[in-house]
Amino acid sequence: MIFTASTLVAPLCAALLTSPPSTPMGNPAQKTATAVRKAADRGAAKGLEAALETISADEIRSDLYFIASDAMKGRDSPSPQLKIAARYIRTRLMRFGFEPGAQEGSYFYEWSYPQSGLDESKTFLKVAGPDGMNLDLRVGSDYFMGQRSYGMRTATGSSVWAGAFDRGEVADLIDSDVSGKWVIGVNDGGLSSKRTRDLEGAGALGVIVLPGKKNTKPVAESYARVAANMARTRLSGRGRTPDKSFPVIHLTERVAATLKSSMPKGMKVGDPTAFSFDESCARGKIDDAVMENVCGIWPGSDPKLKGEVIILSAHYDHVGHRPDGTIFNGADDNGSGTCGLLAIAEALKEYGPMRRTVMLMWVSAEEKGLLGSEAWCKAPYLPEGLTALCNINIDMIGRNAGNELLITPTKDHEAYSALTKVVEANAESEGFTKIKSADAYYGRSDQYNFEKHMGLPVAFLFCDVHEDYHKPTDTPDKIDYDKMRRICRLVMKMLEALQIDRPKF
Repeated sequence: MIFTASTLVAPLCAALLTSPPSTPMGNPAQKTATAVRKAADRGAAKGLEAALETISADEIRSDLYFIASDAMKGRDSPSPQLKIAARYIRTRLMRFGFEPGAQEGSYFYEWSYPQSGLDESKTFLKVAGPDGMNLDLRVGSDYFMGQRSYGMRTATGSSVWAGAFDRGEVADLIDSDVSGKWVIGVNDGGLSSKRTRDLEGAGALGVIVLPGKKNTKPVAESYARVAANMARTRLSGRGRTPDKSFPVIHLTERVAATLKSSMPKGMKVGDPTAFSFDESCARGKIDDAVMENVCGIWPGSDPKLKGEVIILSAHYDHVGHRPDGTIFNGADDNGSGTCGLLAIAEALKEYGPMRRTVMLMWVSAEEKGLLGSEAWCKAPYLPEGLTALCNINIDMIGRNAGNELLITPTKDHEAYSALTKVVEANAESEGFTKIKSADAYYGRSDQYNFEKHMGLPVAFLFCDVHEDYHKPTDTPDKIDYDKMRRICRLVMKMLEALQIDRPKF
């Protein structure tokens, strides 16, 4: 059954950490049941001990050096590298004997989300000029734009001369009526954003900028990073398409020289030129991205309790890489949680079936706004006969002081439940003597969606941010692998504690 946030009750830790009361002496059947239960408990204890021994800092390290390697290019959502990570995880689940946890016997729970990108086939600048001039120019090589010039538009028309784009010349130009025309000039006086807005407000189609005295670097060097960044496909912010934008086109030195050679000398501000421009930009909504949450099921053994599922989660994506090649490896965020779940998967293999079913879930697009867990929680899928019981989420578990652990929800949070008490009761046994609140991060990782959309009791294990958070310097060599090992052991102890007959959240 699903326990909702409204059913959270207090007297918990003892109920979760002790066996059911012993049966009366007089009933032989009850004596037999008690003996069987005690034997099972002894077997479980041996299973837990063996499972804990399998969790190895060296094995976690070997996984993380792959997951957070440069070859994985920061595991952006979506990206080919994220798919590779998903298949790496799936292979491990198959080897350990986990059952598929998604539809149609798959380990991949697929979900889709709108994305935006640049359609280069519909993004161009064509120039017609004197003496039969016809230029077909390509964005990113022949011309460049600032970020605010990317959007969905077409603009075709003749042009007028703007001179040096200084304040007085722009004012004179507007007075001469630029409506429905392109404005072309030299970047000598400086094209400020205010002057651009004034031209847009006056009805100009767009601005063509020839490099001049205000260009301290080659045009390509100044704008190549913007061009590469805007050419990338990305999730489009809840499906919004960029607004139509005003084109400010910066021609390269080579193209500008071609146009200048065909211009008459002595042109005045507002004079018509011999050039017309046909420009199109197509950056907006494209096909939806299909992404994957990786889901594996470890079936329970108890005839009554195996239908209740404890969900362990961690996001396996990070923020990708920059156009200049800088990689955000995301070793701690959240390569640590990703590889921690792999270690727990192996521990469960050694343990064998628990009384309750365990589901391991690696979610995508957490870095884009908890999107992968939101997709699953709004349309959850569990194999027939299974119902979610609670969620334990791990994120950034490999840095900072070795004895510190942050958890949420604490007793000061409205979502506080016995699940947090299970963490508190077992933390010191793994060397975590300093327990701190992560309530400030409650809405910033995936446990939030399990409680918000499904009403599940949740617990979030976290080791706080650090100087390398969301930086290229979050690399595997800085991870405390023994701390990760101990957190994985703690999660296994939590799973063991949650195997009693009737946990009260």
